[in-house]
Amino acid sequence: MISQVRRHPLAAQTAELLLARIQAGEWPLGHRLPGETTLAAQFGVGRSTLREAIRELAGKGVLDSRQGAGVFVTALHATEEWDTVLRRATIASVIEARIAIEAEAAALAAQRRTPADLRAIRRTLAAREAHGEPVAEHVDADMAFHRAVLVAAHNDVLTQLFDSFLPRLRLAMIDMLKIRPVPSEPADHAAHERLADAIAARDPAAAAEYSRAHLTTLKEAFT
Repeated sequence: MISQVRRHPLAAQTAELLLARIQAGEWPLGHRLPGETTLAAQFGVGRSTLREAIRELAGKGVLDSRQGAGVFVTALHATEEWDTVLRRATIASVIEARIAIEAEAAALAAQRRTPADLRAIRRTLAAREAHGEPVAEHVDADMAFHRAVLVAAHNDVLTQLFDSFLPRLRLAMIDMLKIRPVPSEPADHAAHERLADAIAARDPAAAAEYSRAHLTTLKEAFT
């Protein structure tokens, strides 16, 4: 058995050791942990410390405390803060996630867009073409267009996921375009026009394909 906790903070260390034992397979996914008295004795801590450790792991999605039933293993890894995940992720990984989100959003936008949505897409498309320089303004205009497409999908979860990517992606795009400009700005803008036209035509398959093709080209520029 993993050695008992000897240093402070006891609850945090208890949580770490408890997680280590879960990941080692002592309590598989879906299984109930032993009672508080048993676990507290094994770790050499008080029951209040053990409860705090369980609360910490419950907050990270690893454990679920069910009234009258006990504490159950619900995940083998602690959930990281989303900002931490994005900071560590490569830009290629972020763009791959964008492809998954935006291709589906483009298809939904083609099905659900309203006249107001279409006006926003056309407006941001025109602004994108107008802002060629400086680079930061162009990137902001480009992101505004892509977000208008997301909004037209009328799915708040997809929109919030896209918004979470923006800070990480914006800085990377600015840095990349300063070093390696788009080979053909007219061709790049034409790809965005095709996407807008597919949404206007209510063609979900074409909208998804144009979105995927454009972002795949963008990903290749980073690899």
